[in-house]
Amino acid sequence: MLDLPPPPWRTRFAPAPTGYLHLGHVVNAIYVWGLARAFGGRVLLRVEDHDHIRSRPQYEAALLDDLDWLGFEPAAGTTADFRRGPPPRSPSPLRQSDNGERYAAALDRLDRAGLVYPCTCTRRQIAERVGSPERGEELRYPGTCRHRNVDPATTAVRRVFLERREIRFTDLALGEQVQVPAEQCGDLVARDREGNWSYQLAVVVDDFEQGVDVVIRGADLLDSTGRQIQLAALLGRAEPPRFLHHPLILRPDGFKLSKSEGDTGVGELRDAGWSRERVLGEAAARVGLLDAPRPLAVDELAALFRR
Repeated sequence: MLDLPPPPWRTRFAPAPTGYLHLGHVVNAIYVWGLARAFGGRVLLRVEDHDHIRSRPQYEAALLDDLDWLGFEPAAGTTADFRRGPPPRSPSPLRQSDNGERYAAALDRLDRAGLVYPCTCTRRQIAERVGSPERGEELRYPGTCRHRNVDPATTAVRRVFLERREIRFTDLALGEQVQVPAEQCGDLVARDREGNWSYQLAVVVDDFEQGVDVVIRGADLLDSTGRQIQLAALLGRAEPPRFLHHPLILRPDGFKLSKSEGDTGVGELRDAGWSRERVLGEAAARVGLLDAPRPLAVDELAALFRR
């Protein structure tokens, strides 16, 4: 039995509108809605468009259409909520680009605690100092600018100092985990040189303020967990959310499906004549939730996790 909070706990489905939804996103939706329906959770829809460069309104519109077609209905942040209002669209507390003041306040709180500093290092400069990472490894920031007294006016980049700490947590799918974020990634970027809020800061702030109790996401994000727990504690979250990292659909080259690589989107499958039940069944089978592909209805998802 999964060690979940008492119902009604809250989880979230949080796509980034930087491309079209593909089968990998469908796998995540199956886990999010399936586990929520099986064990008394509620799903919040959040649009993670903190990256102003890559995010596009047409991708947001497409992902809302895909969720409606697939039959995934959030309990909070419905697709109708995101579409509400005449152009330009109405602001939403669940769309990251509409809530920069939330992240600015969090950064200010960390700054007042003496944990934030400006940074001028490029990725190339960091790699020259610590060496280029091997495939599958991270580029660890060595703290070069931490004591350089960089003029804040010269760069938009802000980093958050992470003290060397061992972070222990129990992944609901993968068991006991131990991570040391200071050794994995070094001090975190909170805002990049384009002025974008970072994924790490935005999701930690949002999960805290939106009352997310359980984070259900792909195994590729497992390494982010310790640093997010540590950052959440710095922002005052005494009890972190629980985490479950599920399997990914991998391409033949061993990499996960990617919007940027043009992997087949849900809309393309729909246009090719696939039913939503076929899409769900294919995604579930690809990660072992079904022994073989077969049509799968949304109403059957909870049963996949009660076995």
